[in-house]
Amino acid sequence: MALLEIENLKTYYYTLKGPVKAVDDVSLTLERGRILGIAGESGCGKSTLVWSILGMVPPPGKIVSGSIIVDGVDVTKLSEDELRKKIRWRKVSMIFQGAMNSLNPVYTAGAQIEEVLRYHGGMSKVEARNRVYELLESVGLDRSIASRYPHELSGGQKQRVVISMALALEPDIVIADEPTTALDVVVQAQILNLMKRLQREKGISVILITHDLAVIAELSEYVAIMYAGKIVEYGPSENIFYKPRHPYTYLLMKSVPKLKGPKESLAYIPGQPPDLINPPKGCRFAPRCPWAMEICSRDPEEAEVEKEHRVACWLEKTGGMRAKLGF
Repeated sequence: MALLEIENLKTYYYTLKGPVKAVDDVSLTLERGRILGIAGESGCGKSTLVWSILGMVPPPGKIVSGSIIVDGVDVTKLSEDELRKKIRWRKVSMIFQGAMNSLNPVYTAGAQIEEVLRYHGGMSKVEARNRVYELLESVGLDRSIASRYPHELSGGQKQRVVISMALALEPDIVIADEPTTALDVVVQAQILNLMKRLQREKGISVILITHDLAVIAELSEYVAIMYAGKIVEYGPSENIFYKPRHPYTYLLMKSVPKLKGPKESLAYIPGQPPDLINPPKGCRFAPRCPWAMEICSRDPEEAEVEKEHRVACWLEKTGGMRAKLGF
């Protein structure tokens, strides 16, 4: 059985103009020990999807329908108290976007990690303090960092503190939401190498949320491409990067400059993402798709093009994408 199973999830934000369909009928699975990357434009629903897993969708957001099964337990059926005691930090933890903003400036780094251990893990103060030192050392920090305040730490040190906090109770799943935002490229590489090492040593599953395709390529074994609240393509990283089957995925990959090989003109996606209060009928990418057809006014049917490689596109049904891209 998969460690995480999401089926037909809908999470909407209710506004005066109408519900914003941020996550609209998304289904996804995550096997134990895998690293899954979720990529897409800003506002496509990536963060809302993972907030839904933790039951932490910010107001006025609400899970409308669907199920989220974590290790056999449907988290959508749990109360806030049950989520805190059974799921958050024990089964699923999160590295929040922007470590600079996710640490409390008036508490030391050690006190903030200690709070997780005492509040969610039920440890005594002495046990929690010893565990804090172990966690800091596991992410390459000296134990003296525990007594420092966030403003005394560099960006990379803050990110490592947040990672150690996410690993405090050794959860089955760690969600990393833009873990390298605002870090320079050298520190980015250090953080990515750290995450790969920790995932390999502890055997945890990781969900990586980013719009940086280079980060996805570096870490992820499987990739889900989101557009306008839906997953349009899912598959092994190699397939997604070298044999994309959805026009949106293809144009995303073509927009990234290549360091090796012949020089090619970079692609771009014309237009703007759709209004998720009144999204277009049928395929939501159709108004921006250079290969849109009349049938695209209907919701596309998902097709499995190779083992574990799925795409929701009418072009794939007609064989058009294979012909255009030479697969």
